[in-house]
Amino acid sequence: MAITRGRGRDRSTNYWPGFVDAMATLLLVIIFLLVVFMLSQFFLSQEISGRDTVLNRLNSQINELTQLLALERGTSRDLQDQLASLQSSLASAESDRTRLQGLLDSRTGAASQAGGQIAVLESQLSDEKRLSARALSQVELLNQQISALRRQIAALEDALEASETRDRESQTKIADLGRRLNVALAQRVQELSRYRSDFFGRLRQILSQRSDIRVVGDRFVFQSEVLFSSGSDEINPAGRSELDKLAQAINELSAEIPEEINWVLRVDGHTDVRPVSAASRFRSNWELSAARAISVVRYLIDKGVPPKRLVAAGFGENQPLDDGTTDDAYARNRRIELKLTER
Repeated sequence: MAITRGRGRDRSTNYWPGFVDAMATLLLVIIFLLVVFMLSQFFLSQEISGRDTVLNRLNSQINELTQLLALERGTSRDLQDQLASLQSSLASAESDRTRLQGLLDSRTGAASQAGGQIAVLESQLSDEKRLSARALSQVELLNQQISALRRQIAALEDALEASETRDRESQTKIADLGRRLNVALAQRVQELSRYRSDFFGRLRQILSQRSDIRVVGDRFVFQSEVLFSSGSDEINPAGRSELDKLAQAINELSAEIPEEINWVLRVDGHTDVRPVSAASRFRSNWELSAARAISVVRYLIDKGVPPKRLVAAGFGENQPLDDGTTDDAYARNRRIELKLTER
């Protein structure tokens, strides 16, 4: 009847591994999405910061060119005003010349004096014409400088547009990288879940005859009495026999899992809440649980399991399966757990 109850409990708990596998997979996907989102935000902030630096530098150059253009325009207006003044003086000189020519015609006696005044006025007119020609040359030079400034502004606008185009392309590449990483992670999680299910299936077939070895969630659980004597971290002969079967299953699985899947088998040691005896060489349950986990790992290494695929951890009495204070509850809490996971 005890064997029948044990098998009944095994059938009632066989649904948990798949459920816990699904929840673990979902949690890993969510964590990875958060990591990708943070990386995307970091790279996007770096790209935006670089673009802002370029924009600030371009805006500074545009401001300097705008100020220079305004200064040149002011100079051009001054020269145009000066030209207008010279043209007005020229018109006045032409009027004086006409008036003097009339006086010359009407007053022959004053011809010599008028001729001298005309010569002076013609000299002044010639000077005014030279000044006017110089002003026109300066205006032409300013127009050329304004054209050059406009070409520089157009080139800066083209550079700004090219920078914005590169920024959009970078954002597109980041989004594509995130999608590819999500697909790769999903495939990796699915593969590890499949190998974990195969591994647990093999262990169930190998160790199905023992009621003190069972599946709890996503872990395979050995009661401590299967492997160790009370208060000891030395594996007993019966435990070695069971670990031999376990090592064979791990080695077969290791040959099947691709190298790119970075998997490990975590060996966790647990004790009950009762303190170790004064005669024990261990000062606490924590040290005892860690020593037992390490003993299992060392034995599996001796049986050919790659050391890089094994992790030992001790939890003492801090993660009980049963909070009761009966001998059965204490026995359930004294255990070695095996969990196949990704490093």
